Amino acid sequence: MNPSMEFAQKTALAYRAFCKPLCRELGLAQTAFDILMFLANNPAYKTARDIVEVRHIKANLVSVHVERLVQEGYLVRQAVETDRRKVELMSTDRAVPVIERGRALQTAFFDCLFSHTDEKMRQAFFATLQVIDKNLDAVLEEAR
Repeated sequence: MNPSMEFAQKTALAYRAFCKPLCRELGLAQTAFDILMFLANNPAYKTARDIVEVRHIKANLVSVHVERLVQEGYLVRQAVETDRRKVELMSTDRAVPVIERGRALQTAFFDCLFSHTDEKMRQAFFATLQVIDKNLDAVLEEAR
């Protein structure tokens, strides 16, 4: 089997379809939901620039959705003490139930993806991903 871009695209489309009912119920755009979940699930990343660079969401979209999340009380901006020009994004108490429901949704999505597999298949899959990750690191290091 040859991996294809179609697999990654199909995964992203399925995830969006999975998220759609919750996003609709919460009145959040998918991108806003993705930003909120990214910040919650990756505490090392705290800035709009991090979202742009790591999630590859266009800067103007990040700006619009972060502003909406701030206005709706899900995020606050906090200046970094050592560099007042740098602003970190922090989730608020209002975001907690959304993040909890989002994490439950993400767990359900992965459970759905791994249905019809057994533990041995899942272990082999994740072991293979670790090898591929190391190979990607080597390719990127060589490119530098």
